[in-house]
Amino acid sequence: MKIVALCGAGIGTSEILRVNAVRALDRLGIDADVTASDDAGIAAAAADAQVILTSPELVGSIGRTNADIVVITNYFDQTEIESKLDAALG
Repeated sequence: MKIVALCGAGIGTSEILRVNAVRALDRLGIDADVTASDDAGIAAAAADAQVILTSPELVGSIGRTNADIVVITNYFDQTEIESKLDAALG
């Protein structure tokens, strides 16, 4: 399974989200490849992704995708990330 963490710049914020998503997935016992991307590279990064994690502000920049889009409001809130990933993947 492939999950893409998306932010506007693709470096800092998406990496924070990626690391916290990996932690949440570990607790859920779900094996996935989690990568980070900026909004300019999302089309290529999400081509074979099952889930895209992003903020409410960036949902519109994703475009057409077959991936489930999971909106995270607080990239540091492990409980939010875990519960939303569990709902999307469960």
